[in-house]
Amino acid sequence: MQTQKNYLNKKKLIEPGKLYDFDEGVALLKKLASAKFNETVELHVRLGVDSRHADQQVRGAIVLPNGTGKTTRVLAFAKGAKAEEAKEAGADYVGAEELAEKIQKENWMEFDAVVATPDMMGVVGRLGKILGPRGLMPNPKTGTVTQEIGQAIKDAKAGKVEYRLDKSNIIHCPVGKADFTDEALLENINTLVDTIKKAKPAAAKGQYFKSITLASTMSPGIKLNVNKIL
Repeated sequence: MQTQKNYLNKKKLIEPGKLYDFDEGVALLKKLASAKFNETVELHVRLGVDSRHADQQVRGAIVLPNGTGKTTRVLAFAKGAKAEEAKEAGADYVGAEELAEKIQKENWMEFDAVVATPDMMGVVGRLGKILGPRGLMPNPKTGTVTQEIGQAIKDAKAGKVEYRLDKSNIIHCPVGKADFTDEALLENINTLVDTIKKAKPAAAKGQYFKSITLASTMSPGIKLNVNKIL
């Protein structure tokens, strides 16, 4: 009951119908994110595309300039020299069939990101039903299936985030933590929005950015002004 009351009190601080400039939205969010833990800040971007069509998909990955504020545990599927490269790059877990079996039989999920060399995808492919729904399946489009396994691990550790459309044509993506400075959050947000803008499919018609909402774990959403980025 207290949680609901807090939420409603926070909502009163958001001006109904107002579209906030990015810097205004970030400043307001910092006031609303008052939980006892360090809340995650997310951006929710609704696009004017139809994700049911392959030529209107928007998907990729970027390294946020100020990271996500989260310690990322990386699992690397690699063998031989590439396994050694993965270990040197700081992967938390490195292996092949034995790790795939551990995931399948023990439901082991003590990791936040998965990378793999191309030759390991025969093994990793069997984990599609487990990793896919969690957004952890390695994919060449996001740079998580690559021969440059060391760089992929460093990127994941540095704050690499994947973005992709859901069935409602919305991208949900973390952009930092509530204890970030306004400037750091703003830089991360602008980097993500610019990247999504550049990823606009040629087949997309009409207004591309429909809405952008900024929110933290326990706060209501703040609608941002998309007109300046159209």
